[in-house]
Amino acid sequence: MKKRWGRKRIGALLCAAAVLALAGCTKSPARLQAPAAPASAEQPAETGQIYLYGEIHGAEKIYDEEFSLWSDYYHSGGLRHLFVELPYYAAEFLNEWMQADDDKILDALYQDWEGTLGGNPYSKELYRQIKRDCPGTIFHGTDVGHQYDSTGERFLRQLRERGQGDTERYRCAQDNVEQGRRYYKDADEEYRENVMAENFAREFDRLGGESVMGVYGAAHTGLEARDGPGAVPCMAGQLAELYGGAVHSEDLSWLGREIDPVRTGKMELAGKEYQAACFGRQAITWNGDFASREFWRLENAYDDFKNCPKTGDVLPYDNYPMNLEPGEVFVIDYTKTDGSVVRRYYRSDGRVWEDRPVTEEFTVEQEAGVKEQGPGRLRAARGLALLWVRARCARPPGPGAAP
Repeated sequence: MKKRWGRKRIGALLCAAAVLALAGCTKSPARLQAPAAPASAEQPAETGQIYLYGEIHGAEKIYDEEFSLWSDYYHSGGLRHLFVELPYYAAEFLNEWMQADDDKILDALYQDWEGTLGGNPYSKELYRQIKRDCPGTIFHGTDVGHQYDSTGERFLRQLRERGQGDTERYRCAQDNVEQGRRYYKDADEEYRENVMAENFAREFDRLGGESVMGVYGAAHTGLEARDGPGAVPCMAGQLAELYGGAVHSEDLSWLGREIDPVRTGKMELAGKEYQAACFGRQAITWNGDFASREFWRLENAYDDFKNCPKTGDVLPYDNYPMNLEPGEVFVIDYTKTDGSVVRRYYRSDGRVWEDRPVTEEFTVEQEAGVKEQGPGRLRAARGLALLWVRARCARPPGPGAAP
């Protein structure tokens, strides 16, 4: 279990902001660099600080924690500016909704976001909580222009109808639409990361030294994270280059992985039967040959397979839906778009690759069968040729938008 901050964490940690600004954050092997938090009511907050939190999109526990954090920053630290992984024009619509008497604007946004990772009921409730309890919140969207042909065009049209076609808001929204068009043309993640950092810096610099909180997918908030060898630093890393120790980051994604198995069963592998726990199925969006993958953990199996030969393939911890510990064995069933299944075996040996903890694939002589408890269904995996699936972290944008 990872250490949680208590409700008084904000008063205690922003008091250390000045020290962190000079010394920098220390790096924990289990988490990203831990941030300072805002000052108590008795002690004013250090100005010009950036507090970033990385999430798994769609995880209710994480949204609850984000609201708790923002409420503390808002009420105890006096912060008002919340940066989010949304396009500029989507955040501007949220700001208009904050002043509205109904949810028409919010409902229209969620209609645009239907089918995306952000278009979920938990993020919608998060926005409603913020409106109720932190009504002075000002949203800043710094992502590329997702939904540029719906949300973006509607915002531009609205400004033109108001006679505001020659304003800074219009120019920012128009530029954001063009960023979205370029990103979706090439799916260039490095371009997106650069744009997110540039947009963030533009909005932050306009605030004249006020401190802000930001909520983004964890792929964008690691101070040392990159998308691969030779890649540009992620958004948070680029911001740290600009603002140094004023940038603080914490990864909340582990909260979203504190889950119970969706079902349990028994799995026979290499002639021995093991208790097995299934942690659910994930859709695959980054490889056109595969539709989904299902995650199983074999209980008390590590000693039996720790010496099996490795294939050289790695799968980072952050690809799994649950929390992992060293000394565990996993079975992952990849379902292809034609309905066939590729079964692969991984173990957690404690290896770190590209600054990320990873599991490593290994081979066994025998394919496994799973006998599920409950309905008593028999699910047999056939021997299939193992195909390469690149082990990369999917990078869906934050609340309300996904490519």
